[in-house]
Amino acid sequence: MTKNSFFIFLLISTLFTSCIPIKDLVYLQDKNNSGEQNTISAVESKPYRLQVNDVLSVSIKAIDPKLVSIFNTTDNASSTTGKSESALYFDGFTVDDHGNIRMPVLGEINVIGYTLDEVRIKIEKKLLEEYFKNEADIFVTVKLAGFRYTINGEVGSTGTKTLFQEHVNVMEAIANAGDITTVGDRKTVTIIRQTPTGVQMNNIDLTDANVMKSPYYYLQPNDYIYVKPLRQKTWGTGQTGIQSIGTIITLLSLATTVYLIIKN
Repeated sequence: MTKNSFFIFLLISTLFTSCIPIKDLVYLQDKNNSGEQNTISAVESKPYRLQVNDVLSVSIKAIDPKLVSIFNTTDNASSTTGKSESALYFDGFTVDDHGNIRMPVLGEINVIGYTLDEVRIKIEKKLLEEYFKNEADIFVTVKLAGFRYTINGEVGSTGTKTLFQEHVNVMEAIANAGDITTVGDRKTVTIIRQTPTGVQMNNIDLTDANVMKSPYYYLQPNDYIYVKPLRQKTWGTGQTGIQSIGTIITLLSLATTVYLIIKN
């Protein structure tokens, strides 16, 4: 093999090994290669059960607002639309270390391990048994004070995020964080989930359309998402063919310069 052939071979090999294939960048691919449009039913997520440090927004309404004003905080008595995350945090009810929330008049109510609907029914029952009759038409709303999750790794914007919606899937969460970078591994996205029985950790492949069947496709509040880097990032040869060529030319120019200096 001549010297020129060796350099051409080295160049081609570097391009193929350093460039990131398009198949590693495209989400939700049909990896069965069926060529047909398939309908994929996502796995229905289990109702979230409250944990310590969750913050609840509780609103109690009735035909006569004056009857229930004492049960509401000043801000909860009005609409929560347009409130900042910090306002919802300070005006909400935090689940303490004993699994209780402390509400005006009603006092401490145990909510740990309950779903939001179960907490709503529990508060309604307590109100009707101790304070009101059915004719008062009590209407209770219980929501989380924002859907919080944390994302780290190769994404546009890391940190703890809050979305004001009840259901969030991993694609929405990643899009809200500025998407996965070019050197992020879409095939091995780690979801870490805290449950009453312990911590669960699972890897999902976002390049496969069948990920929508995973129980981790729909997030739960306080989930942690980690996107690890691809090997191409550590190699430093470039993410595209043009970047790789530029890197190789720079290295060859440096090697030539050093050779000429040593020779002379």
